[in-house]
Amino acid sequence: MAVRVSVIGASGYGGAEAVRLLATHPDVRLTRVTAETRAGQPVAELFPNLRGFVDLVTEPLDPGGLARDSDLVIVSLPSGASMTVIPELLERGVRVIDVGADFRLRDPSLYPEWYRFEHTAPRYLAEAVYGLTELRAGEIRGARLVADPGCYPAAALLALAPLVRVDAVAPDGVVIDAKSGVSGAGRGGAAGGHPYAETNEDVRAYAVPRHNHTAEIEQELSAAAARPVRVTFVPHLVPMTRGILVTAYARLVRPLDAAQLHAAYREAYAGAPFVRVLPAGALPQTKATAGTNYCDLAVRVDERTGTAIAIAALDNLGKGAAGQAVQNLNLMFGLRETAGLGTPGLYP
Repeated sequence: MAVRVSVIGASGYGGAEAVRLLATHPDVRLTRVTAETRAGQPVAELFPNLRGFVDLVTEPLDPGGLARDSDLVIVSLPSGASMTVIPELLERGVRVIDVGADFRLRDPSLYPEWYRFEHTAPRYLAEAVYGLTELRAGEIRGARLVADPGCYPAAALLALAPLVRVDAVAPDGVVIDAKSGVSGAGRGGAAGGHPYAETNEDVRAYAVPRHNHTAEIEQELSAAAARPVRVTFVPHLVPMTRGILVTAYARLVRPLDAAQLHAAYREAYAGAPFVRVLPAGALPQTKATAGTNYCDLAVRVDERTGTAIAIAALDNLGKGAAGQAVQNLNLMFGLRETAGLGTPGLYP
């Protein structure tokens, strides 16, 4: 029997990407899509690429109706919005994947510091499972609430986790330089977005030095290392639609060469279908992952300075959002992990 899935926030880029992936998923039936600001519009009018694939009409948010018609709800709302909706869905017996940030941090006191709001549903933070499948697959399978990682953290954590897990690098002084396409800011209006004329032929840093994803990255790296890890994280906006490239620098604490680190990465991700550790000589590029749930990784060593350099590329709407959500859905319902996701990227 197909898993019944609904999407809250289907008019935004993340929600629409989830709808796109679910529309052809062999084990899923898409039942409802909501869009508070675009209610009553056919999905195919909002996103013409879905014409002929999705005949649903967006509707206002109705937790009772969603619970009645869904086995799982994917929530793609701005930060601070999903925590007002998810508790009712959970108490009505529905499993939930939150693509937003509201349940990623375990400590409720971090939300005022990093997101500038008080958490209104803190008792659910303890049970929320951080949804980076490659790090938490066992917990995700039995979870009723999964908090998808942010797009930058997904890339940064996949790049750095193998290093911190084996204590190969110092836990402080880690530098993460990240570049993102403009779709990461949302479709537009109050949710964000960037006009073409202000983005074309421009590269800019932003949210320096306190981007809210810093707390999430440090939380999960510290868990992987079993000790506190501190990072300097600087994001940049680049003139492309989708994609993230992360270059992370960490000081080695013992002599290791590139071949040893490459072998460690291959071992760490040997059973991960969506992480591609590139062969020696190849480096990640965003275009190779566009439209997919793949993350491409490479690691190098600057022996002169004793620095490990880990590089990751992924699609911010794929592995960084909706693709990751579908991967988690597959685990939660005992489906093939690659179901609905095993397609190559768009190129060129």
